[in-house]
Amino acid sequence: MSAVEESVKQVPGTNKKAGAGSKSILEKAWAWLMYFVEFLSQVKFGVVLLCILVFLSFLGMVIIQQNVNGFDAYYASRTPAEKTVFGFLGLFDIYYSWYFSFILLLLSLNIILASIDRFPSAWSYISKPKLNATRKWLLARTSSAIIQLDIDGEDEAARTISDAFKKNGLKPTISEKNGSTYVFGESGKWNRLGAYIVHVALLTLFLGHLIALRTGFDADVNMMPGQVSNEIQLIKFNLDKKERFAVGLPFTITCTDIQQKLIDPGGSIETFNTLDWRTQIKIDDPAYGQTVADVSLNKPFSYRGYRFFQAQTVPIGNARTMALELTPQKEGASPITVNLERNGTAKLNDGTLIAYESFLPDFAFVDGKPDTRSGDYNNPAAVLQVTPPEGERTRVFAFAGNIAENIPVGAPKAGYKWKLKEFEKAPLAHVLSIKYDPYNGAFIAWYFGGIGLIFALAFVFFLSHKRIWAVIEKNDLSGNYQIVLGGEANRNQFGFEDKFAKVVKDLDSNNLET
Repeated sequence: MSAVEESVKQVPGTNKKAGAGSKSILEKAWAWLMYFVEFLSQVKFGVVLLCILVFLSFLGMVIIQQNVNGFDAYYASRTPAEKTVFGFLGLFDIYYSWYFSFILLLLSLNIILASIDRFPSAWSYISKPKLNATRKWLLARTSSAIIQLDIDGEDEAARTISDAFKKNGLKPTISEKNGSTYVFGESGKWNRLGAYIVHVALLTLFLGHLIALRTGFDADVNMMPGQVSNEIQLIKFNLDKKERFAVGLPFTITCTDIQQKLIDPGGSIETFNTLDWRTQIKIDDPAYGQTVADVSLNKPFSYRGYRFFQAQTVPIGNARTMALELTPQKEGASPITVNLERNGTAKLNDGTLIAYESFLPDFAFVDGKPDTRSGDYNNPAAVLQVTPPEGERTRVFAFAGNIAENIPVGAPKAGYKWKLKEFEKAPLAHVLSIKYDPYNGAFIAWYFGGIGLIFALAFVFFLSHKRIWAVIEKNDLSGNYQIVLGGEANRNQFGFEDKFAKVVKDLDSNNLET
């Protein structure tokens, strides 16, 4: 045979082997995809992702985030290197970073794929419970026992075992197989699905966070009594730069009152002396009419996807209410006390109209105009507009301290000597933080996801699936019946052993071996 003929005969065989061992690009891509899906569905991979997520959340608590009050001072205290590195890695805005969202997405896929992969086996515990078992298998369980019953007939033995199971909270099922009688008892079978309830709660938490993140925004609005606004200041953070954009509202907000409840009413209006802040607002909505609400420190208010929170105050002293002492210039006339609210008016018996103009906590003349030197209550004065009957309106200053009458601002006006007798301290304005969440993502996350997760974890760890099998065997020597018991639980083994011992005690009239 020539070399040419030999090569011709060998080529077809060689090509067949090569073709049989090769795969198409589509088959290789499918194989890689299946490998990736299998890797993504591994529980170990999910645990690693969860640990990374927890670590990033911890960093978000340790490192002050750029949308938190006080970030400006924190950022200024960092070194140039820290500012550069932390800013590049997004550590000043972790919860809104691309990698935080990506890890959430990966973890969600892992949870979904792992649930799909393992759910059928978990569901089989409920839909197709194991009703019988061999003697050898039962004695290999974590808890097992052999009991001799002095009774007549397998039916009576099965009823006795069933009664003992019921007494100890186990639902019994009697079955026969290959001429033997079995009794199976279980409790807490739905605990097998506890992990999947946890998965649903986690996915709900992630979904709510994503919805709130992608569809909502944060904004501020200054609230001063009498102020009317149909706009809010949308906040955009860029490290230490806080940019604001005016955004129109579908309704109008009117601030009707602000109040600061102080621990010591005579003290300052600083945070350490504060019990609560309260802002009363009135919402005029063309679609829904008028709504009045109070926004307190621990009592936010929700309206049409907008959630109002107390954010901060403008710490310049002011007065919510005040009592004015008016001393008539007529001889023998007694002083008059008049109560006046911020932005309010009062009318005297003689027809004099008193209207609130402003409040100056530390009165002073600046460039010839009344002003305040500071926000502290050093020299408080109420500025009023007083209109006598059939007279011209005039500006009046009522001081808390004693002012000489020979000073123009302290001289009697409109027939009275004016004095600020007492007043309720309040800041100049409150700042409300508004979170817009049109699809209630935060509500879904925290109430359904967060609270659901707590209950799901309690269901998983404080309950367990307990199972006990019993096979009835007749003793050929004595004619009595032996009961071979075996059982196990998916968790809380100490509690199960206690229950198993109670079942044995109820059955055991002549215990042969344990």
